[in-house]
Amino acid sequence: MIEPATASPLGSEIFALVALVVISIIVLLILRYYLPLRTTPAYLLVPVFFAIWLPANMIILVPIDLASSAMVDDIAARGIWLHQGTLKVAWRITYWLTFALTWFILPILAEFSDSGYREPRDKVLDSLRSNAQYYAIVFGSGIIGLIYVLISYGAFSESLQSTVMALAYCWGLALAIYLMGHGLVAIPRRLFRNANISGKLRRIQSQAPRIYEKMEDAEMNLEDLEMQVSELSKRRGGSVSLFQDWIEELLDLTNLPESGPATSRVVPGTGENNKILPTVITEKYMADLTRQLVRAKHSRSRWVSEWNRLLRDAVRTQAILDSAASKKLDFGAASPTAGVLDKYNPLTPYTRFLLHYHALPKLHIALGGLLSLASVCIVWSEVVKGLLPNFSVIRYSVVHHWQGENGQVGFAGQVIAAFWMMYMCAAALTSITEVKVWRGRALVRRNTAHESAFWYASQVARLSVPLSYNFMTFLGALYRDTVFYDFLGQLINLTGLGTRFDMLFPAIILVPVGATLFGLYGRFRRSVGLGVDLIDDDDEEVDIYGSGTWREGRDLIERELNGTSAAIRSRRSEAANRIAGGEARAAPIRSIPTSSSRRGARATGGPTTPLGTSPNTRPSVSGNTSGRRSRQAEPEDENFFEALGHRIQNTFDTMDAPRWFQDIKKPKWMGGDEEGAPAGPSSRGGNGADVRRWFGGGGGGSGEGRIRL
Repeated sequence: MIEPATASPLGSEIFALVALVVISIIVLLILRYYLPLRTTPAYLLVPVFFAIWLPANMIILVPIDLASSAMVDDIAARGIWLHQGTLKVAWRITYWLTFALTWFILPILAEFSDSGYREPRDKVLDSLRSNAQYYAIVFGSGIIGLIYVLISYGAFSESLQSTVMALAYCWGLALAIYLMGHGLVAIPRRLFRNANISGKLRRIQSQAPRIYEKMEDAEMNLEDLEMQVSELSKRRGGSVSLFQDWIEELLDLTNLPESGPATSRVVPGTGENNKILPTVITEKYMADLTRQLVRAKHSRSRWVSEWNRLLRDAVRTQAILDSAASKKLDFGAASPTAGVLDKYNPLTPYTRFLLHYHALPKLHIALGGLLSLASVCIVWSEVVKGLLPNFSVIRYSVVHHWQGENGQVGFAGQVIAAFWMMYMCAAALTSITEVKVWRGRALVRRNTAHESAFWYASQVARLSVPLSYNFMTFLGALYRDTVFYDFLGQLINLTGLGTRFDMLFPAIILVPVGATLFGLYGRFRRSVGLGVDLIDDDDEEVDIYGSGTWREGRDLIERELNGTSAAIRSRRSEAANRIAGGEARAAPIRSIPTSSSRRGARATGGPTTPLGTSPNTRPSVSGNTSGRRSRQAEPEDENFFEALGHRIQNTFDTMDAPRWFQDIKKPKWMGGDEEGAPAGPSSRGGNGADVRRWFGGGGGGSGEGRIRL
């Protein structure tokens, strides 16, 4: 790089400082949206802030590095540039802080916040024990990589540092490519789907039964744990006396009423005490109970928030559809928790109708088409950058000033590069929120669990460096002149394996792109009979074990909005009865009782029973007032004649015979008694003739005949 001594990047430095301040404000607003800043401890806010702030800075640091490292001596065409010494310091601080946050600080703090112990020392030890397996895998992979580098490279001067950086980059790149491939398809497709207002409403309705089930399961789980805390507080003496203060803190976390339901610790019919709690209360038991209680509270908060958001979206979407007739759109009064933009809306009902019914759908289509084209360009550039780098579309969109084979990035190219990086990061980070992760981690507005905040921040930090460097490889030989390449790229390319992995592995992006584009996640789920995916695939509506359909969701939303589907009041009594009876809940209740059954449960104080208690009946989320019949499982080995016999018997059994036909006596050979038995369908007993025998069906023993629809 040729840099005149008289050149001064003062204007660029001011621009960079202003950009850092703006990014800091945006990060603080993001944290405020998901976390209450006043009550959140500093040990969480500070690491999470830097875990988001440092990756966000790379969006402006990479374009500045590209413009500063150009080989053309044209200061006016550089755009925003800095001295190489400043860039080297910035990259070292950004990379090593991100590395430390990703692999050490955030995982330890996440387990520290999730630990149920009271004392900080016990929390730290529990966190280290929880991360022991994680670090064993990390250090084991590092040792294997170090041995490979020593054998292939034959030197030790930079092998350790290069191995650590290269392994971290390869793992982050593998995760980033997969998530980004999913997001590059999911984001444009979501925009196209949201352009269809009726289709959007149907998708919202199809999600309602599943979210409602999750909310009820979370509520039931929380109440079970609260009842355990209540039973624990009733103990006196023994080992419980050592944890009285701890138990009082757990009681403060619960929502038990002061006059809670009376619970009996005697199993009905046995007369013996049902010891739902261990005989000896230990510190480990108290820590596990605390951890489960905190997780259950956050899980309940998550699904309640999801349910309220779904209701709000359903109401708004239905109002938009209904406004087609009157040409006026009014969403009603804003809720107290709504944002400033929702509370202050200067539009008239007619202009609001034009905006939401005509303008926004067309804008979604236009933006979806633009992002689809951007996704195609990113996928194409990933595929050809290793073999045909001159055919990269992103390269020509960023590098505008060419002198022979050398290029220079100006201000316009820097802006375009920043937008490319923002879209790539948004595609990867959007997929993170859709990944099915353990412990039910989720981002909840103003109430995100501390462990979830640490986990999502660590994923942001982990993906930032691989995505930044992967974007720079789209630019051909130009990226080899950057400071970032001198700091990280040459260590990745230290061995032939690292070079081939960096250039050829990103072509694997075709796998997640194809899987998301053609809905392979849902097809694989249905083929193996699983009820969960690695990533949500809303390409088709799937009705599996109570997931429900859009019609059931529509009825459920209508009842909730009309006030006839209130929360089940007898949950706490049911939890107390299960604890008193020593019954462990084997599976979640996946039925939604009707409003009448709930009122009856509240009146009698008894628990709500799920629909379809027959062992041959699959539980389903019905909830509709039409009373959908439960379906019985038909045997798989039923042949054609047996099925025909079932239907003929069904015809005769459901036929109303005339009185003269009922007075006819059956002879003994037809199954009648000694005096004779009436032949009508109302008199069929256990020894009655079974017409299915004529067609090779099963016998007509007592209770074996079943009506087949």
